[in-house]
Amino acid sequence: MQYFALLISQEDYLTPDERGSVMAAFESFHAKVGSAIRAGDALLPQATGAQITGGPDAPVVTDGPFAESAEVACGYYVFEAENLDDALAFARDVPVAQYGAVEVRPTYHTFDPEWSRASGAQWLALLLEPPASANVPGTPEWQAEAARHGEFATAAGDHIVGGAALHEPATATTVRVRDGEVLLTDGPYPESAEIATGFYLLSAADRDEAVKLASQIPATTVELRQLAGVSGL
Repeated sequence: MQYFALLISQEDYLTPDERGSVMAAFESFHAKVGSAIRAGDALLPQATGAQITGGPDAPVVTDGPFAESAEVACGYYVFEAENLDDALAFARDVPVAQYGAVEVRPTYHTFDPEWSRASGAQWLALLLEPPASANVPGTPEWQAEAARHGEFATAAGDHIVGGAALHEPATATTVRVRDGEVLLTDGPYPESAEIATGFYLLSAADRDEAVKLASQIPATTVELRQLAGVSGL
């Protein structure tokens, strides 16, 4: 089964020297976890991204930074794991867990990493909903929403490099490591007003095209972030 892990931290938490140490820690993490990492990358600062609200019919684009929380998404992974316990074991070894948090959620369908690497994804579009508006996969409401995503997929075509829907918020676990102790919290990252319900990886010629694509996604809010290209995958 595959699990989406959203990495969360303060953007300016680390000094340059500390960043060098963290990068070395990520290299060790990749070597340890190996093929269980199906995809992943760091995200460029929020200031380079955009937030789209209002849905495809009346999109409103806000340039970053836009988070109300002191901590923001700084990267992601897709893990291949036998079960949730194994996925959480991977998450607790992610260096960000030492000073931030890692939100782990099972994906609703399989993510194709070969497609992602071959097509050159440049942007992560994170789909966000208020908790009360998040539909449970498999319900009639979710099926209707999936149909709208099908229309988006047809319109976007090859610009969609990959992505997946995520299971309901109750399946999320937030992982932190403090002073060597693993702290697990049931549910999504609690400081966020909205929760992730899915993601797309997009390829675009430039930021304007990426924003235009993200504006067509049927979601209450789309957080569009540029990939840093430092995953090493």
